Amino acid sequence: MANPTLQQPSFLLANLKADATTKPLLQRCQDLVKIIDEYPAKELHLIFPWLVECVFGSLDGVIAGWNLRLLHSRSNEYNIVMDFLNPSGPMMKLVYKLQAEEYKYEIPINYLPGPVKACIQEGVLPDCPLFHNKLQFPLSGLLTLNIAFNPFEFFMFNFAYCLISPKNYPPGQYGSSTDSAYFVLVDTYLKYFLPTEGSVPPSPFSDSRGSVSAPSPRSSSVSFASYGIHSPSLLKHHIFHQPSVNADPAAQEIWRSETLLQMFVEIWLHHYSLEMYQKLQSPQVKEPFSPTEEHVLVVRLLVKHVHAFSNSLKPEQLSSSPSAHSHTHTSPLEEFKRVVVQRFVHQKLYLFLQHCFGHWPLDASFRAVLETWLSYIQPWRYTGEKPNPQPDQNRTVPEKWESFVHENLLMYTKLFQVFLNRAVRTDLVNAKNALMVFRVAKVFAQPNLAEMTQKGEQLFLEPEHVLHHRQPRGYLTPGQGGSYLSSRQRVVTDMVFKVKSHVYGLEGQDCQYKQMFGTELRGAVMKLIQIIVQARQTAKRISDHSSEVAANKSFLSWFGLGASDLNHSFPGAEPEETGEYLKKTHEFLDRALENLCQIFKLNQGQLNQLISNLGSLEDDGNSKQLPDCVQSENGLILTDLGRRQIINGLRRFDIHYQGDPELQPIRSYENALLVRLFYRISSLINERFGRHMNALCSRPDFLGRLGRHYLTNLDSSTKLKHSPMSRHVLERSQRPKLSLRPLASYRTILLLLLFYVFGALLSLGPISSTVLLLAGGFLYGLLMTLFADKLKTH
Repeated sequence: MANPTLQQPSFLLANLKADATTKPLLQRCQDLVKIIDEYPAKELHLIFPWLVECVFGSLDGVIAGWNLRLLHSRSNEYNIVMDFLNPSGPMMKLVYKLQAEEYKYEIPINYLPGPVKACIQEGVLPDCPLFHNKLQFPLSGLLTLNIAFNPFEFFMFNFAYCLISPKNYPPGQYGSSTDSAYFVLVDTYLKYFLPTEGSVPPSPFSDSRGSVSAPSPRSSSVSFASYGIHSPSLLKHHIFHQPSVNADPAAQEIWRSETLLQMFVEIWLHHYSLEMYQKLQSPQVKEPFSPTEEHVLVVRLLVKHVHAFSNSLKPEQLSSSPSAHSHTHTSPLEEFKRVVVQRFVHQKLYLFLQHCFGHWPLDASFRAVLETWLSYIQPWRYTGEKPNPQPDQNRTVPEKWESFVHENLLMYTKLFQVFLNRAVRTDLVNAKNALMVFRVAKVFAQPNLAEMTQKGEQLFLEPEHVLHHRQPRGYLTPGQGGSYLSSRQRVVTDMVFKVKSHVYGLEGQDCQYKQMFGTELRGAVMKLIQIIVQARQTAKRISDHSSEVAANKSFLSWFGLGASDLNHSFPGAEPEETGEYLKKTHEFLDRALENLCQIFKLNQGQLNQLISNLGSLEDDGNSKQLPDCVQSENGLILTDLGRRQIINGLRRFDIHYQGDPELQPIRSYENALLVRLFYRISSLINERFGRHMNALCSRPDFLGRLGRHYLTNLDSSTKLKHSPMSRHVLERSQRPKLSLRPLASYRTILLLLLFYVFGALLSLGPISSTVLLLAGGFLYGLLMTLFADKLKTH
């Protein structure tokens, strides 16, 4: 940049736009660093929206930006981007520089989360204070409403929206990796602005007033009822009523942490209001938003870090009561940690997970959603303590987490029930699906967790009159003249109130709560156990069959001592159907059964009886039967029962290749030239003598049976009858024809070569050996035809 101080802002923006198409990224970033350092905020203000769009892309997805979701550490530009966007890097320095001057940047409300946009359009104040007092009314003739954000909010909005904006990725590329620049940046920002140790680092930039100014203060009378918290606000002064530049530096800096978290939660999670969620239970309602697997992985990262942030609260602050807390000095960051999960994340995450559980495809990609849920309901995993050497299932959940379980009861009970409905509809023979069932059962089987959950349900089912006689929270301690009994009663009453507020706040006052440990759900668990047992037996049967096929493909089978079924050797079987995966399936389902019995205290004798009953049904030949279907002129048609039998692995068709055996792909053990040559020869013979072959094989006498032995494949026809195919295909496969393809096999060629060498050793010429070979083949066919009926009976 030539003499930047003499350029006008319009020229600066024009030059930057020109450089964006001609200069490499490294040089552009170096120029931007100089510009951010040397130019005043008044001129940087004009390039800021353009620069944000260049980095993160446009909100409508037309401009891709730097493609942070596709940029990986293997790329040469990765380190350049990470240094530029680092929380202490040049880009954030620009944000703070503009923040000091209190500039505003507008975002159309069309890009806001659905519930927020609906509130604004209806003239209702959104529940999140982030959007309060920021509405910009359009000029005359314009219909678009805008939200005015300060520079930090504008930057974080575009960064968060980059995850969900539609992108036109190049073919074969998609953003789902946890080592992408975007994923790493999210992790970096969370660790920087929500630190588990120490405080938020001060701003790297200071203006002439000595500090970066916070946004305009919000009203201190903001209601927090929408967060489901009914206790007095601990954050009214420090967080929501943001301080001036002359306030305590720690309090002045906390607004960045609050803004980042609220922006992430609103953009990534707040796509479903309670009313919208209830409407979505109807299958006729179109989904307003469908998250991707990449989106869910980032949400899980957020959940894990928020837990770690909250759990880093000092023990003395954690144990202090609200009344005592108000008289002691506590940093704003510590106050933020105390309420961050319940006030900011809990409600919106529940609706987000509820939607994912109900609408996600029944495949292995659901694992991302599942692990996000399991991460949230196990906050004790993110305490920063050294991991216990005991296995997970032997670790007792500490009593101090009981209040968390109660205040998040639906996260445990309702989502478990929804998962149960998914599990009975998935193919549990698949190892990836079996692993998900095992993961859930393993988590809920942790000692103390089932008891805590059951106690939470009992608190919710307490009679309503308990609330009406609830005592004020400001009660006397036993040392101040109060009784231990009354203190304990008040604690129980307080927990009843919290549990009921939690359930009614999420499900509505008229919700019909279904107990996780009730009779109805116990029946659903028994149904799942039955499906697990059936899937175990199916997996074992398929695994045994795979072992038999593998044994037949040994070295000896190459010499003709094993089966050579072309259908079973066809490459392309799914890896989940291999023996190794099926062994994992069996292991996962076995352990899931043990954990389910432990959670719901099921009688082991009844379980063993159920397993033996199902096993006897399998032994009676149930597994050999076809799925339930009806016969039509076009073949077999599955019924609804038959579809469920296939999904659960109870029955299946014996699928075989249904086309012309002569046109199957050339195998690795066949000579391609000979296969094509013999196919042409056999096709000419079949076309020339086809009628004579049909006439011969149609005869009921001995010659007809001999012709059918050489010219038809009776075993293949028998197998094909058990496969869903049309009658015309079956008839075509049974037509008599000559097949010379077996002669193209290297095994057959080797055996013939050995036969002629052996004949030469016995002084037999090639012609004599050929005549002997044909005679032997004819005699073999003659004997097989004569004794075919006797062989079938045996």
